[in-house]
Amino acid sequence: MLRNLTVLVVVFWSSASWSQAKLSVHWEELTAEDFRAGVQQAQGTCLLPFGIVEKHGEHLPLGTDLLKVRYAVLRAAEQEYAIVFPEYYFGQIFEARHEPGTIAYSTHLQLDLLQETTDEMARNGCKKVLIVNGHGGNEHLLPFFAQTQLEKPHDYVVYVLPIHGAPDGGPPKKTSMDMHAGESETSKMLIARPDLVHMDRANRESGADQARLKLPDELYTAIWWYARFPNHYAGDGSAATRERGQFEMDDWKQAIVQAIRAVKADQTSLQLQNEFFEKAKHPLDTRP
Repeated sequence: MLRNLTVLVVVFWSSASWSQAKLSVHWEELTAEDFRAGVQQAQGTCLLPFGIVEKHGEHLPLGTDLLKVRYAVLRAAEQEYAIVFPEYYFGQIFEARHEPGTIAYSTHLQLDLLQETTDEMARNGCKKVLIVNGHGGNEHLLPFFAQTQLEKPHDYVVYVLPIHGAPDGGPPKKTSMDMHAGESETSKMLIARPDLVHMDRANRESGADQARLKLPDELYTAIWWYARFPNHYAGDGSAATRERGQFEMDDWKQAIVQAIRAVKADQTSLQLQNEFFEKAKHPLDTRP
């Protein structure tokens, strides 16, 4: 009798522990059953960290933008539960095609793949897709993509969180020009993946602005980046510190947490999208 009771207690404890097990925030780590539970727990909110594969000076890995944005997003999702899509790096990086290791997909493929990805996320219950950008070259692509969601009706909403700038305060910065693989980005990588940072190589080439174009600031041309930073390095990574990196990563994580909470609370965007598309069917009936 006692033996049977012990077995029952063990079985009950195991079942309770299983049901209360913490769900992973990684899409790819969830079982099908756990994914269903995860979507419900996340209130249909799923995150797409968007990186790139490109040169980052001589001291940082090609996947820096992907690695640092996923680090921040995964930790934010652990604080405010959401499901995080697997590695995604299919963005705009034509300006670095001259550097080894860069993966630059065609414009149509970038947009088509992103649309099919968000469509598939929504088909699986992610009715609120938050794209978190980790790469400066996507800053024009992603708002444009979000705007194209008004081309035809969708039963979900796309939100875009722009790349996170260096916050005020914290450990003092040592450099003023800090755009790509410089002090800020290198500092964050000392937190996200210190094993991939080669500080001894940070001064092997110049990250100075070579200012080879003499055009008004408001006049845009695609070659501007190459004209200023042909080494695809803008700043001085040797000035990086773990203290600065921790400060910036914590600030970025909290910005993502706030975005997740805002997206979860948003009950208006989809309603307005539906209203918009109904009116778009009969524009002559639209009244002021």
